[in-house]
Amino acid sequence: MSLFNFLVSKTIMHVPGPIVGFFAKSYIAGENLVAAVATTRDLNHRGMLATIDILGEFIKTREEATYFKQQCLDILNGIDREGLDANLSLKPTQMGLELDKEFAFANIREIVAQAASLNNFVRIDMEDHPCTDDTLEFFRRLREEFPGHVGVVLQSYLRRTLDDIESLSDGLLHFRLCKGIYNEPRLIAYKDMAIINRSFVCCLEKMFEKKAYVGIATHDEKLIFEAQQLISKFGLKRDEYEFQMLLGVDPELRDILVAQGHRLRIYVPFGKSWLPYSKRRLKENPSIARHALKQMLGM
Repeated sequence: MSLFNFLVSKTIMHVPGPIVGFFAKSYIAGENLVAAVATTRDLNHRGMLATIDILGEFIKTREEATYFKQQCLDILNGIDREGLDANLSLKPTQMGLELDKEFAFANIREIVAQAASLNNFVRIDMEDHPCTDDTLEFFRRLREEFPGHVGVVLQSYLRRTLDDIESLSDGLLHFRLCKGIYNEPRLIAYKDMAIINRSFVCCLEKMFEKKAYVGIATHDEKLIFEAQQLISKFGLKRDEYEFQMLLGVDPELRDILVAQGHRLRIYVPFGKSWLPYSKRRLKENPSIARHALKQMLGM
């Protein structure tokens, strides 16, 4: 890790909001759905898909959960109304998981039911490890009722992930595979990046063996190369997988993937709760700050 990246990762949680906002503004669509729709339409014109997410998690009241549920319903309706090539991502804690498990499930079920009625799709994001079992249970329950309209996220840094793939393989599999960004204890998660990357490749290979549709979520070109070798090995067609990237991160690489004929989905976050999201992303990927600084200095 470079000195710059080390300093960013160690200090970002203490940096004032306006400074974080400067570095992160290219990676957030805006504060409202109108901005997210405009960003998504532009991505579609560039040959890319999108998944839209309203920022906010670990809410404290049922009223907040109900608000976010309605926002998610509005996103799905907006995608349908505007004819966008996009789906929805949501977080269980945003729907009230830490308040009442069945209350959260009912909220997510209503959203997935709406997505199914519109022939769309909902990705249930994965959060920190206390949420993992409940999140996977929600996926199990919903995929039975709404097959093809719901998926879940698995993280290669968790020691359990290969076992989770196996245990879920008794039904339709639709995953996003990422490395993981939460600060988990070593007992739960790998800490060595070489092992996390190797786990990513092993998990992806097992997913493909199990006939899963996978959103391969990474900006690491080494992992993208490994994924392309597995895609070739399994003889996958273009509509049997996709790559996924964050908004604003490495636009050159995303253009390369599209030019090669791969499906590419961009994560399009919006909302007023942009600060904690931005700090987590900058901590995970300090090169975002480096790129923004170069733009500011005209380098």
